[in-house]
Amino acid sequence: MANHLYDALFGQHEGQDTVFLYLPDGSSMTHGDFCALAARYGAALAQAELKPGDRVAMQMEKSPHMLALIAGAIRQGAVFLPLNTAYTPAEIAYFVGDSGAKLLVAGSKSAAALAPVAEAAGARLATLDADGTGSFADSAGGLTPVAVEPRAPGDLAAFLYTSGTTGRSKGAMLSHDNLLSNARVLADYWRFTRKDVLLHALPIFHTHGLFVATNVALLAGCPMIFLPKFDAEEVIRLLPQATAMMGVPTFYTRLLDDPRLTRDLVGNIRLFVSGSAPLLADTHRQWEAHTGQRILERYGMTETNMNTSNPYAGERRAGTVGLPLPGVEVKVCDPNGGEVPPGGIGTIEVRGPNVFQGYWKMPEKTAEELRPDGFFITGDLGTVDADGYVTIVGRAKDLVISGGFNVYPKEVEMALDALPGVLESAVIGVPHPDFGEAVVAVLVPEAGALLDAKSVQAALAASLAKFKQPKHIDIRHDLPRNTMGKVQKNLLRDDLCGLFAG
Repeated sequence: MANHLYDALFGQHEGQDTVFLYLPDGSSMTHGDFCALAARYGAALAQAELKPGDRVAMQMEKSPHMLALIAGAIRQGAVFLPLNTAYTPAEIAYFVGDSGAKLLVAGSKSAAALAPVAEAAGARLATLDADGTGSFADSAGGLTPVAVEPRAPGDLAAFLYTSGTTGRSKGAMLSHDNLLSNARVLADYWRFTRKDVLLHALPIFHTHGLFVATNVALLAGCPMIFLPKFDAEEVIRLLPQATAMMGVPTFYTRLLDDPRLTRDLVGNIRLFVSGSAPLLADTHRQWEAHTGQRILERYGMTETNMNTSNPYAGERRAGTVGLPLPGVEVKVCDPNGGEVPPGGIGTIEVRGPNVFQGYWKMPEKTAEELRPDGFFITGDLGTVDADGYVTIVGRAKDLVISGGFNVYPKEVEMALDALPGVLESAVIGVPHPDFGEAVVAVLVPEAGALLDAKSVQAALAASLAKFKQPKHIDIRHDLPRNTMGKVQKNLLRDDLCGLFAG
């Protein structure tokens, strides 16, 4: 039996001298050399007595070595857990303990802090740094590759833990076919070929950078310019060498601040993709004005990989996340699971080979969110228009019910973002003694703009019903965001929850 994911992504490249990674120091790594490194790391996993289905957790800086360790885990049938580099040892302790990981691989600088974490969980700790040094690299150095472990499409490949902003983090179980089927659809839908060069500045502990960007490049056989992180100066320098870039909205807003962003600079680029957080319609317009190109926005999540995408050839509608991907079903439902009419707001549900297998050791939570017919209840509120384009209006948990009326934060945010001097906004609900919840807006002004809360309130009066208008406006220098650029509304709610108390 074959190894479903490894054979498709890496097996075709073994021994090839084509470039896979262009690295920041000017060097490069071929597909063949990368596969050989992955095989050595796979042998080191086998030597550490990891068997198919065992979990290996990793908290490391982005590098070819981290990517090769992931490939080695896939090769040997281990289930890998890539962990955010910002997580604290206390957070790592939960993930390692909950997953039952047998091995934790981390950078050497974290070893002292993580040693008691590994010991408490009964896991072995190894180190692997971005330059390829560390105890794990040493153990792999003289090993002969072992046979690729057979894995079926339904076997687990990865656990990705959700952010846990509304409770205990959940381990989403993703199979070989969840990852491979989605990557195949995206590579075809976005028309990737060997002639492409993908500028990769995303982290690889997340769906976007790992399962979308990297897997698509592997399937297409194209090289990646592999940057350790997003740096506007480096990206500006390297854009002329690329044909495609995938990013989060922050990438695009920062590049727009650079006067060197011109049509000539991106003349070789055929595709800009944005995801992981909503892209403002104004950013769409500014990007097109500066570059002559429209960003392609798509929609996905940890549990499902990618669900929808604006078309490669066709209208890319600002403010929408496009159409359901081939093989993916999308519907918008009321609280009872019935479909709402076109244009109505409801909870987005998706079904397809991309949808995960459930939450690790959480059968009740799995049953709550994964219906018996295979539809996953995303928790995102949205609409589908007559042409099939999907628009996200917010998270169900972010819905504000004020005085018995539903207020969708996205609608209020769009009205606020359209006002002169407003760079961006976040709308939340906080406890209110009379209304149950009150609508509160947090605004970030454009550079040099002076925003006045009373003037903003007056400007909204003509465009929003009274119950939708913020009862308080907070003006700040920036909004709290996670590593993927998503606004952390839970932190804003925690900070402002006492506004109307007493």
